[in-house]
Amino acid sequence: MKSFFEETTYNEVLQRVRSLHQGSERKWGKMTVGQMVWHCQYPLEIAIENKKGGKKGNPLIRWFFKKSLYNDTLWRKNLPTTPKAKAMEEKDFITERKKLEQLLHDLYALRERTEWNPHPLFGSFTHEQWGQLEYKHLDHHLRQFGV
Repeated sequence: MKSFFEETTYNEVLQRVRSLHQGSERKWGKMTVGQMVWHCQYPLEIAIENKKGGKKGNPLIRWFFKKSLYNDTLWRKNLPTTPKAKAMEEKDFITERKKLEQLLHDLYALRERTEWNPHPLFGSFTHEQWGQLEYKHLDHHLRQFGV
């Protein structure tokens, strides 16, 4: 399983994000490319902020889905998302892509972090699992737009 914290994987993701353009068309789902790059920011922000004292995750969600977050099996199309990461209105693609690129840079800069607080929905992850989760989410949506 690839990890976002590997240099080659980080560079691959960055190149794929930069290959998106305003006219990139989705292969599935309802989001526009602007909404997708906005949506991809939220999981990165969670990891970067690494807030203490948050929830330890939902036991039912952890039991059903957690292992699928950091393995090589592709996620099925049209999975539901948390309301906080659901784009309800159109987003400016250029602005949101710049923000996403900055968040990618900021998270990669934390690749040596050893202390990780629990994810607010999925609970505790190892450093390796955080890198795999971030890559898998980004890969899912980049494939959604053909890059």
